[in-house]
Amino acid sequence: MITLTKLNGQPFTFNAIYIEQIQSNPDTTVITTTGRTFLVKESEQQVLEKVTSFYKEIGIVRVSDKAGEDK
Repeated sequence: MITLTKLNGQPFTFNAIYIEQIQSNPDTTVITTTGRTFLVKESEQQVLEKVTSFYKEIGIVRVSDKAGEDK
């Protein structure tokens, strides 16, 4: 799960597995696999970093000890 912030400043917890698309137009829009949309304060890059960190935490993305090395 990741924490994002609504445009009104209210934080909420979001299950990142259901994110299908992230867009900046100019507000950051998170679109789920079911078609729901959420406007958030975080930039597209910040959301991407949170999602990647979450995926690493739950083992969806492998973490290497050294950049460029496969295990």
